[in-house]
Amino acid sequence: MVCTYIINTPFVDLKPLLSLLFVTRHKRIRGFKTSMGVYPWIMATKSEIKQKLIDDLPTLEGKKILIFGDVGVDEYVKGQVKRISPEAPVPVVEVESIQKVLGLSANVAANIIALGGSPILVSVVGEDADGEVIKALLQEKGIASDSLVSDPGRPTTSKLRVMSGQHHIVRVDYETKSEIDGNLLQKIKSQLEKWIPQCDGVIVQDYAKGIVSQASCQLVMELAKKHNKKVIVDPYRSTPLEYYQGAYLMTPNRDEAFDLAKQIPNHQVWGDVDKIGAQLMEKIQSEKMVITLGSEGMKIFNGGAPLHLPTFARGVFDVTGAGDTVISAFALAIAAEWSLEMSGYLANLAAGVVVAQVGAVACSAPDLKQYIQNHF
Repeated sequence: MVCTYIINTPFVDLKPLLSLLFVTRHKRIRGFKTSMGVYPWIMATKSEIKQKLIDDLPTLEGKKILIFGDVGVDEYVKGQVKRISPEAPVPVVEVESIQKVLGLSANVAANIIALGGSPILVSVVGEDADGEVIKALLQEKGIASDSLVSDPGRPTTSKLRVMSGQHHIVRVDYETKSEIDGNLLQKIKSQLEKWIPQCDGVIVQDYAKGIVSQASCQLVMELAKKHNKKVIVDPYRSTPLEYYQGAYLMTPNRDEAFDLAKQIPNHQVWGDVDKIGAQLMEKIQSEKMVITLGSEGMKIFNGGAPLHLPTFARGVFDVTGAGDTVISAFALAIAAEWSLEMSGYLANLAAGVVVAQVGAVACSAPDLKQYIQNHF
């Protein structure tokens, strides 16, 4: 099987260009040069791409990724349903287990460290029991919590999911969505000024819980630009696009992209993924864009015709946290100077690992390597 990429250069005779196939000095991109730049993997077999992914996985190790965004605790109460309550027509769950795991941006940090990277988590927690739970869970995974800011007036976000088998019975959220005040912003600024110069890349993870405001997000962009760091944004569907201006890459899913596009005064693009991607790039002044398409894979916007990459999921049980895994894989690969296309393959494969499991779970490097070997 040969994967052929179409070059967005009009009237190009490929015969002389194909003679210029080369390997860069980093041996990470196979492609050819033209006056339009480097076009990687023009004619690479599936087995060549597979082997390159496996060979380059070690380059992700140790990359420092700063994650800025909302954090929380995901609690799973699991049991069996054998009867309906006599008090109301609702199922009675006989509890068998209770588990608390890292949620929201903290799950991104868990994915980064599981894939071999080194996460730096900048966020806000309350001075409460769940805030201590987050710190303890981070410590268990070897993730430092000293970059977190505490706020006695803000409860730590917590999501309680009651489940029976693979079925969600109900979810209960404990949270506040108020925007951070000036005092908190100054504390966050101190952490960002300390850690951004030391990192290899930055993630802004927006769940609209108030941590990612226009002021805080643009502060991240300014500091990242000052220190020549690339910012990757996982957006929230209703956040004003102005918040994200200056990002290197944004990774909405299709529904988020459609909702974000409604902010652009051109309704004709709303139903066209390719047009939406181009419009969103222009609106936030980003260099790249990726729109994930669920079971259909993802679209990559990289300055030419959009490139479609397929999904590699073999069984989908729970999509919770899949977006966290995708942005983690992209951030590490880009920090390791992978091409956007190869980063996309990696992210799709990593997502395939986590959607086959229940709950927000992290994708580990060994699991990812095995998945590539078995399913690519």
